[in-house]
Amino acid sequence: MPSDAVLVPRPGLRRLRSFLFDSLQGRFMLAMLASLALVQLLVNLLWYSQIEQRVRRQTEQAAHHVASGALNAVRALRELPPAYRPLLIEQLRTMGGTRFLVFVNRGAVPVRPLADQPMARQLEALARQELARRLPPGAALRVDLASAQGLAVSPDGALLDELPESWVDPSLLAADRPAPFLVVQVEAEPGQWLYLTSPLPDPYFLEQLEFFTWQRLTPQLLALALAVLLTLIAARALTRPLAGLSRAAARVGRRSAPRPLRVSGTAEVRRAIQAFNDMQERIRLYISDRERLFASISHDLRTPITRLRLRSELLDDPDVQDAFHEDLDELDLMVKTALQIVKDADIHENRVPVRIDLVLQKLARDAKLAGHPVELQALPMQVQGKPLALKRALGNLLDNAVFYGGERRPIELHMDAGMTGLELTVRDHGPGVPEAALARLGQPFTRLDAAQRLRKDGLGLGLSIVRDIVADHGGSLALRNHPEGGFEARVTLPASPV
Repeated sequence: MPSDAVLVPRPGLRRLRSFLFDSLQGRFMLAMLASLALVQLLVNLLWYSQIEQRVRRQTEQAAHHVASGALNAVRALRELPPAYRPLLIEQLRTMGGTRFLVFVNRGAVPVRPLADQPMARQLEALARQELARRLPPGAALRVDLASAQGLAVSPDGALLDELPESWVDPSLLAADRPAPFLVVQVEAEPGQWLYLTSPLPDPYFLEQLEFFTWQRLTPQLLALALAVLLTLIAARALTRPLAGLSRAAARVGRRSAPRPLRVSGTAEVRRAIQAFNDMQERIRLYISDRERLFASISHDLRTPITRLRLRSELLDDPDVQDAFHEDLDELDLMVKTALQIVKDADIHENRVPVRIDLVLQKLARDAKLAGHPVELQALPMQVQGKPLALKRALGNLLDNAVFYGGERRPIELHMDAGMTGLELTVRDHGPGVPEAALARLGQPFTRLDAAQRLRKDGLGLGLSIVRDIVADHGGSLALRNHPEGGFEARVTLPASPV
């Protein structure tokens, strides 16, 4: 795989991660799962500490019990003449109580102790201390806790498993579950070692320390799974009203008469739904009142527009008459779409090919007629868009440049065919904008202190409207202070040469 390759998560993993960490259901389920797991862990640790203390007490008792039995056997064997020792060995194998398998060997037998058993090492140490304290000083002694399987009983390699059944069966306790044996080897006489081995009084007490076993973990895992399932069901029931609330909130403004939501769920959710229904009703009444207001204004404006159109017919100059007709057509279109502007905050126009260079030429001509010098460098470029909206956006940029740029030097309008389409630059030679305020430009109702001193009636919506219209046409707006002075607005639009 290349070093710069990017691993993209699979859609299933992305959905699972979004559900677990983004949704209320997932977070609720994770919180419940973590809480239950923590509680079970603490309970298990408490249980384990109690079991460990009990096993330590059993270890001390077992070491003392086996060591005492082994010590008595060693003393008895030492006191008897060699001819009578086999009789005692047979009695030790068959009498009640702790039964020892006793062998007399020429040397110590290598024994492999139980691995990874700290408590077994403690048992060996306790038994060794007990025997060493009561045996003659300097007596050679070995104590090991070993598995019965493969346990050697003589230096020549004889195994416990190979002994007669009458010897082994009473000691192994269960053939399918052999118990560990404590092996005590003592040098009774030079060249003669007593080998004593016996299971512990509670042969399986070390198994109690096995913490992670399927027998113990399976019920806990089943309990966790059941808790997660019940938590998920409860979370879905709790969040279902919230899902309906979010869908209704997304539909606000898209329906003229939205239906109120059914009030259900917990007390907090019911209060939220009721507050949303009240808010939705207030918004509906507000929009209805605003539509009636704009409808009346639109109706009242049509009469003076009609009068102006009739009076423009009396003009003698055809060019002036055409200019009047064009402006009146635009005003009539804005009046006809006033209600749509109120409802959707956008002028509804069909997208048609628009010659941006011709739009800029008209704007520059109108500015020159008003006494504002403008330098235009235009290219024949065409944009698929809304004519009136584009003219409104570019007109706002030119108006800002004219108003705030001063009249010492002309406004520069420059068109260029870039890599992504059309790049239009509008530059003035005014004082510019403070660098700290550049990030706020283009936000609705944002007016700088200098603008408020120059114009009292502005609302701070011009650049916001420009940004929205340009974005609607797939372009972008960039604002900056020009390095050589003045302010520059750069518009990028997808366009094609004519």
